[in-house]
Amino acid sequence: MSVTIYHNPDCGTSRNVLALLREAGEDPHVIEYLKTPPERATLERIIADTGMALRDVLRIKGTPYKELGLGNPALSDAQLIDAILAHPILMNRPIVVTPRGTRLCRPSDSVVGLLDRVPGHEILKEDGVPFIVARAIAGNDTGLAEALWDADLPCSDLKEPDRNFFAFSTLGGSHVGYGGFEQFGGDVLLRSVVVETPHRGKGIGRNLIALILRQAFDRGARTAWLLTTNTTALYEKAGFKPVARDAAPTSILATRQATDLCPATAILLSRTITL
Repeated sequence: MSVTIYHNPDCGTSRNVLALLREAGEDPHVIEYLKTPPERATLERIIADTGMALRDVLRIKGTPYKELGLGNPALSDAQLIDAILAHPILMNRPIVVTPRGTRLCRPSDSVVGLLDRVPGHEILKEDGVPFIVARAIAGNDTGLAEALWDADLPCSDLKEPDRNFFAFSTLGGSHVGYGGFEQFGGDVLLRSVVVETPHRGKGIGRNLIALILRQAFDRGARTAWLLTTNTTALYEKAGFKPVARDAAPTSILATRQATDLCPATAILLSRTITL
């Protein structure tokens, strides 16, 4: 299979994606785009092929995004392309191009869906956390209900409509946990995140959250909320911050979790969903 990766060797996510491509038997064409940026037509094509809005491909952290005023909604796509051509660091990474599709692979696990041959054994990222894959499941999944019950998390509303749940496993097939969200336009309520006991304390929780947020992002969500009665450390490491309840939109405050299933003492956290 012909594979091209627009790669930044200084980026851990990009390095992890490249390593998995090679582990899967691919010999990708590696373009270090900071050294050899794509021409305008190529840049426009690969961004279009991702199916993403151009703004969603822009990188903010570690770039001149704010200094250039690129958050201005009045700027056209042509002007944003001009900015990327002048400052290639503004293109988020890595973007992988294959016959199966073109994708901005963040988190790095996102590249698995582009592979012709998925390795059947566990592969670790640079930080020692395994690559994991998400599988959509129904709310009546017995394993999901049992895991939430064992973790003392709400499970009485799992079969209600408009819930999105996933089971997560390593490439070797080891089940590691569950998670999901309820979506209300651009907002989602992250919920039902549980890591199976043998896999706790290994950094997998943050990986699950990143994959859940990518699923929500691809469905158009840009702000995530959650309620927790437990420690907030895991979620704060994943970019969430505690907020006052009145900061949440009505749709979030009207959920079963907010009105019924979680106590009034539950802490509300939020974060912007970006890649």
